[in-house]
Parts: sequence; structure tokens; C-alpha cells
Amino acid sequence: MRYAIVIEKAAGNFSAYVPDLPGCIATGSSAEEVAKEIKEAIDFHLEGMRDDGITPPIPQSYSRSNIK
Repeated sequence: MRYAIVIEKAAGNFSAYVPDLPGCIATGSSAEEVAKEIKEAIDFHLEGMRDDGITPPIPQSYSRSNIK
């Protein structure tokens, strides 16, 4: 499964979250770093859900970049 991620520039870093996985977040000093971190966070989040007997949700969100 592929989950949409949102990356935002903050005052001194970047943050990312996954709309379909509440609580799955990451931060990093660059967009590249936060992208790596959120991928690891997704894996960890899904593993925890499976360990708890929870079926991971089917992705519902999608994105389009640079819409004008």
C-alpha cells in the first residue's frame, strides 16, 4: 500500500504527517531527511497496528503537487 504524506516547512525544520494514519508524524532538518523519517515512521506505525491486531487502513488520501 502507498500512503500519501504531507511535508510542511516550519520555522526551523520540516515536518511530515500521513492523513490516513493519525499520529504518524516525523520531523527533519531538510525535506529529504523528513521524507526518509516519515517512511520509517509509516513502517513502524503499521507494524505496531499489526502487532495490536489492528488491520491497517486502506489509503484514502491522495495528492497533487503544484496545482495552479
